[in-house]
Amino acid sequence: PGIDQVNIDMTAQVRASSTRASGFLADVKNIVPVASGKGGVGKSTVAANLAVALARSGAQVGLMDADVYGPSIPTMMGIMGKPQAAPDQKIIPMTQYDLKIMSMGFFLPEEKAVIWRGPMLDKMIGQFLGGVVWGELDYLVIDLPPGTGDIQLSLCQKVSLTGAVVVSTPQDVALNVAQKAIAMFRQLNTPVLGIVENMSYYLCSHCGSRDEIFGSGGAREVSRTMQLPFLGEIPLSTSIRMHSDQGKPIVLAEPDSEQAKAFIQIAENLAAQISIQNMSGELQQDIKVSF
Repeated sequence: PGIDQVNIDMTAQVRASSTRASGFLADVKNIVPVASGKGGVGKSTVAANLAVALARSGAQVGLMDADVYGPSIPTMMGIMGKPQAAPDQKIIPMTQYDLKIMSMGFFLPEEKAVIWRGPMLDKMIGQFLGGVVWGELDYLVIDLPPGTGDIQLSLCQKVSLTGAVVVSTPQDVALNVAQKAIAMFRQLNTPVLGIVENMSYYLCSHCGSRDEIFGSGGAREVSRTMQLPFLGEIPLSTSIRMHSDQGKPIVLAEPDSEQAKAFIQIAENLAAQISIQNMSGELQQDIKVSF
């Protein structure tokens, strides 16, 4: 009684990865690629909304679009234009929704396709990592192209990744390919922070009924059998697609909707897994030092 208005400032205290390299991206605490075994599972949508949700928690976040063949992050984030160069000739990332954003889509006409071999992709990844003024970040979320190709290999070789997020849809075909992506990260000594099941179910916008079009629970079962965290499930929703096309992720456009809450919960689960892993790494280092 008597209080008319309350202002809340959100802040975040994010623990840095224990594997963070000195020098290259030294000011970035955690590098988190979002991957999928196959295309069409909504990986970019997940990456964009996770980055926004993490930023809403008070963290400093960057979003790097490494899907050079189909760079969709500029459209989903509602930002176009060409980044400027800093005095040292590094690229200044674009900013939108409190995120620092870099994408090949900023440099290419919409109608032009990228037809590159491995060495050119490797050079592009190096440029986006070391040639961009990312500054101090709690999280650098990287939207990877689908599959297990050159870009994934270059990324794992160039920087120490905190861990990857793997996105899949519920049906068996997508899950089988998602397991190959998980196997790739394990082979490259990159932790997998968890699995996200996208298009898990459909919510009718008129009656609110739930229909499991592609089946449901498959990603949860894979996470159980592969002993990986299950980060959460996201519904198949017209509003998610609509707001992505309009350039404003649903976490911002409809923050109180069930769809947005699903992304926010997954972001919270992801941040928790990152914190657990980083604390475990510090404890292991302390044990080694004590011996």
